[in-house]
Amino acid sequence: MSADALLAIYCGPAPVPGDIWTRWNVDPPLVVMLILLALALGRTRAGALMVAVLAVAFVSPLCALSAALFSARVAHHVLLVAVAAPLLAMVWPLRRSRPATPAFLISTIVLWGWHLPAAYDLAMGHVGVYWLMQVSLLGSAAMFWRVVLSPAQASGRAVPFILAGYMQMAFLGALLTFAPDALYAIHQVAPLAWGFAPLADQQLGGLIMWVPAGLPFLVFGALVARRGWREIGGRTA
Repeated sequence: MSADALLAIYCGPAPVPGDIWTRWNVDPPLVVMLILLALALGRTRAGALMVAVLAVAFVSPLCALSAALFSARVAHHVLLVAVAAPLLAMVWPLRRSRPATPAFLISTIVLWGWHLPAAYDLAMGHVGVYWLMQVSLLGSAAMFWRVVLSPAQASGRAVPFILAGYMQMAFLGALLTFAPDALYAIHQVAPLAWGFAPLADQQLGGLIMWVPAGLPFLVFGALVARRGWREIGGRTA
């Protein structure tokens, strides 16, 4: 790949409302990777769902929309770290209990680090750094979810960490929502075509990270709690 190709926005330039549904991403290496994942993991329900979530994130027009709107990029990141990552953890479970604190800290640092304005703008304007962002977000989140969703992990220890995972994301969302200025240079103009001021787009992104992002954490936390109750019931039966 040439230097000029690397210095570009993955999925192309920011779309306008009239052409968004023509902006599907059929990048051949990406399509091949998704096909291989589907062949390897698609025989399980969690694996098939994970591949579908990744296709929505990277193939559907959401990918192009996230070049225009910060709020769309937030939705993209939530799909990666709160939906695809725990599904991957279910497909590839951790068989032994491990301390959750290191995985929690690493995933938190990675998420917050990529939302620093300088790091975010660099990733959005360079294809290589963009993929470093995506892989590190998914990988660190999957590491966290593998620990807390492990069948060997006691639910009494896992549920508080799932709550902590949501709380750190919600806190980041709150900071973005109440920031006095738009922080990201790459989203200073494109949101206007969609009827958003840049600051309003950022506030919407913060709200997505703050409120709807909690739903996957609630679902997976409930699954872990339910497993714990079943274990207690099995021991007392």
